[in-house]
Formats: sequence, C-alpha cells, structure tokens
Amino acid sequence: MPIDTAYPLSNADVQAGARMDILSRLYDGTTRRVLDSTGLAPGWRCLEVGGGGGSVARWLAGRVGPGGSVLCTDIDTRIIERGRAIAPPNLEVVRHDIARDPLPPDSFDLGHARLVMIHVLERENALERMVQALKPGGWLVIEDFDAASLLPDSDLNPYESALPTAEAVRKFLTRNQDGHYGRRLHGRFRALGLQQISAEGRLLMFDRGNGGSELMRVNIDQIGADLIAAGLITQREIDADLARITEEEFAIPSPIMWSVVGRKPRKR
Repeated sequence: MPIDTAYPLSNADVQAGARMDILSRLYDGTTRRVLDSTGLAPGWRCLEVGGGGGSVARWLAGRVGPGGSVLCTDIDTRIIERGRAIAPPNLEVVRHDIARDPLPPDSFDLGHARLVMIHVLERENALERMVQALKPGGWLVIEDFDAASLLPDSDLNPYESALPTAEAVRKFLTRNQDGHYGRRLHGRFRALGLQQISAEGRLLMFDRGNGGSELMRVNIDQIGADLIAAGLITQREIDADLARITEEEFAIPSPIMWSVVGRKPRKR
C-alpha cells in the first residue's frame, strides 16, 4: 500500500468538528492544569499550534487577559473560524504549517500543541521551530499520544475489548507516525536543551459514558472506507465493532496522553 502523507483526519471532513468537541471534553481539563503549572499569567504572549476547534486557544486568551495575546495557528482554520463570534479580541488565528512556515523568534512566553506533532512528518523541525519561537525563559508544553505502549488485554480486565477496528485505526493512523511519540517527548526536550522538564502520562478507559466510544465511532465514520481499501478491516467487522462500542459493558484503554513541559534557558 503506498504511503499517503496527507493527514487522514482532515478538518475538511464533516466529522472533524465532532471529533474536536469530544477531544476537548476528554482532555481540556488536563491541558488547562498543565498549562497553569507554568505560571501562566496575565500579560503573557502565547502560541497555540494546531488549534483545532479553538477551545484551548480561547481559554488561554481569557487567562492572559487584554494585556496578553494568543496566536493560534492551524494548517486548516475552518473549524476555529466557526467560533469567531465568541473569540476574544486578543486571539489571532492564522493559517500556518508548523513543519514549513516560520515563526517569529524569541517572541512567546508559552508555546503549546496537543495531538499535532505526532501527525507532522517533519516533527523534529517543527519542535525546534517552536523552541526557537519562545522567549528566553519561555515555556513549551507538548501533549501527544503514545498509542503503542499499552494495548487491550482481556486477561487483565475481562471488560477490555481488543476490537479489530481499533487495531486497524491504530495501524492506519501510525503509517506515517511514531506510535510511541508521546513517550519520547521527555527525551526530545532534554536533547533540545530545555530545562525544568516534567512529564506525565494520562490513560483513560474509553467507554460509552465518558465519550471514548463516541470518539471511536467518529474516527471510524471518517476513515472506515480507507481502512477497508487498505485491506485492514472488512465492512462486517466495522459493523460488529460499531455495535460493540455502544454496549454498556464495553471498555478499551485509550492511548496514553503524555503532557511534557520544559523551559527555554534564559540568556546569560
């Protein structure tokens, strides 16, 4: 199967807005806590890369107040722009490719990206570009999945379901990714010379009560035809799994969301 470098979960698809809403419900609480741990304060200038639905960017804009600002970038800003009417005036949204487009150097007190770098083929260049954009003493927070370190195991928990469709989605989305990328971030921050590094991983048990099942359904709806075309799954298996994830006893471990924080050294 030829490798397609395009991001398969495109913002242009009708399911994209629903997926971003679900991700916001699942992960915004942790993201806000981790961002606050940097000392985030009024007057800060912040960079939000791959803003998606804009929930984190809007929250940041509220936290830094009118004396601060947030630059929110995405390769496709159509979903963020739908919320333009509720966007605070200190939030600027621009189309930008973090893998290729420049950022102003030494400009931001805080840079953040969630579930972005894992999808960028030139992720090392992108990460370096974000570090360069920080002011000396500025903070970098990157949150990304490790989708490979922990897989369902019914021997440990009989309610965990090793769904054929979940495995097909994982294989399809990690064709151009590093499935362990979130776990590697701690080491990447060290290699880039960042200081005061901390890292934590958060694992959820996806079920129909917390939105995990809904996220799986949206992903299957969006790329199910691609999974079949790639020979990873059959329509019969997809139909069976879509029915399974709606059952009350269904559960499956989520990917591990790693939140990694580091600080750019101050100039001597």
